[in-house]
Amino acid sequence: MPDAPSPLADCPPGMLRAVRGVLTDIDDTLTADGAVMPQALQALSALHDADVPVVAITGRPMGWSERFARDWPIDAIVAENGSVALFREGEALAVEYAQDEATRVANTLRLRRAAERVLREVPGARLSSDSAGRVTDIAVDHSEFAHLSAQQIADVVHVMQAEGMHATVSSIHINGWYGEHDKLSGARWILQRLWRIDLDAERERWVYVGDSTNDQLMFAHFPLSVGVANLLRFADQLTVWPAYLTRGERGEGFAEVARTLLAVRL
Repeated sequence: MPDAPSPLADCPPGMLRAVRGVLTDIDDTLTADGAVMPQALQALSALHDADVPVVAITGRPMGWSERFARDWPIDAIVAENGSVALFREGEALAVEYAQDEATRVANTLRLRRAAERVLREVPGARLSSDSAGRVTDIAVDHSEFAHLSAQQIADVVHVMQAEGMHATVSSIHINGWYGEHDKLSGARWILQRLWRIDLDAERERWVYVGDSTNDQLMFAHFPLSVGVANLLRFADQLTVWPAYLTRGERGEGFAEVARTLLAVRL
């Protein structure tokens, strides 16, 4: 296993004390079976109370994310793999896009045709249950309410790429989109938008928490990257590992990250 992660407990206290904020995936990092785990919600509240900013970066759609951007104690959600940002402005919820309206409109037909080709060419493939809320991408369910084999997942990725799309595989979905945005560009955008922060200049001050192969770009970028323990289910598919690994899975793992960060502030 290349670059095997160290236990989070081994992270140097000085590195933890330098952390300014947290970036995190949602599915199977904060949630289990599609619902946020109580431990994760308590951890988000504890970070919020300690004035530690938290931004969720997810492949979930804009429509699905609206409720959680309003209700969770977080600063923002960047949805659809970097293309949509949702954050509170006073009592209102602001929604902004990385692509202009003309680009989104032009891509609508391309997305529909790509989805139709996937469903036609990959037997057993079906769109994710949250597809109605998607604006800038398509998603095929492989582990949420459906089950696709490794070969079927690879076939879906192949068709998406043949259509000129970027494609990533999360713990539950295969996402495909047009445009150069991704989780990292979305993180850069939202930190600049909300706090005028140059993320690349401060990457050692932000921790990223994730659980799947589509988090590898973020694992590579952040010196303090953390995988929750269920990341190990993708061990044979990973080429980039996080620096650290929690003992707990999913929301328990995220809560472990929060406790570790907050402990050095006491």
